[in-house]
Amino acid sequence: KDAARWIPTDSDAWKVTEEDGTQVYSLCGASRYEPEVRSPRNISLLSDIEVTDFILEVKIRQTGREYGHRDGCVFFGYTGPSQFYYAHMATKADEHANSIFLVNEAPRVSVAAERTDGTDWGKAYHTIRVVRKTGTGLIQVFFDDMKKPIMTAENTTFLSGKIGLGSFDDMANFKDVRLWGNKK
Repeated sequence: KDAARWIPTDSDAWKVTEEDGTQVYSLCGASRYEPEVRSPRNISLLSDIEVTDFILEVKIRQTGREYGHRDGCVFFGYTGPSQFYYAHMATKADEHANSIFLVNEAPRVSVAAERTDGTDWGKAYHTIRVVRKTGTGLIQVFFDDMKKPIMTAENTTFLSGKIGLGSFDDMANFKDVRLWGNKK
């Protein structure tokens, strides 16, 4: 609802728009942002909250063309432009797609212990849930089915940070963002 709380890497690539009478946060253009290390280009961070343990739910509709790396991302543990985690939900899994990634002053590295072979975006909205428990390093990512995660990892590199939404290099709409967590 409050777009002013979101800080995008490229404000020209994001806008608030209306869809079926509901406001959505839309990643609607190619970002000019060039990260220092190989990592997503389209990021918008919740500006005023840093969390440790959390549950984040958001509805995402992928609006880009269909191809193997068509994606939507959720960012967390963000402490700087070269230090964060992200869940990358893409059509097909490979070493660079459909996984939980760590960016730590170097190009992204998958830290997923388990993941599916891909994420079927279709054209509808999907509910994404990310669960983070810093005591054990647990990271779980759910896609529509909130009982069985599509990705899991255990990593304790970053124990707190900002939350964000975006894509590696595609377009998507986001709505109904809900965050429960422990503030840093």
